[in-house]
Amino acid sequence: MNIKHHWLTDITHVPSPNFNDRPNENDISLIVIHCISLPPNEFDGDYINDLFCNRLNPDAHPYFQEIYTLQVSAHLLIRRYGECVQFVAFNKRAWHAGISRFQERENCNDFSIGIELEGCETIAYTQAQYEKLNEVMAVLLKTYPNLTHIVRHSDIAPERKTDPGASFEWSKIITTHLHF
Repeated sequence: MNIKHHWLTDITHVPSPNFNDRPNENDISLIVIHCISLPPNEFDGDYINDLFCNRLNPDAHPYFQEIYTLQVSAHLLIRRYGECVQFVAFNKRAWHAGISRFQERENCNDFSIGIELEGCETIAYTQAQYEKLNEVMAVLLKTYPNLTHIVRHSDIAPERKTDPGASFEWSKIITTHLHF
């Protein structure tokens, strides 16, 4: 796995329209870990892809009535079995963090890479997900020299978010050159 033109190679690409330019495309210093499952607490299927690409069918599940108009995306999704899907180029601003703050800086979307783990806060993530997350982070660290911090979504938006939750095990990810 490598990065070419800000896209990971050898993975699935599902381009999302939910992104825009970063204020400074070279200012990439933070990784934000999220979790998502659609419908809630259910895994597999294409609903996450559909949400990130603005094609979620509101009639497919009652919960989708609440969220189908959202325009959101992450840079990456790591599925339960380790498959990695990229939605937004790393030099672009994906819409994943919302109202957020890290070290006196507002709007973390401006300077972060958002990684979604398919899962929920109360169910353990899989070993395949941790392995793929470590592989991805190693490539990101090699490519983006200013990338120095990794946080949970709950760290940058504590009043609004709790993901990836207590089921996320920090001890299973690489920490070389990263600060929590």
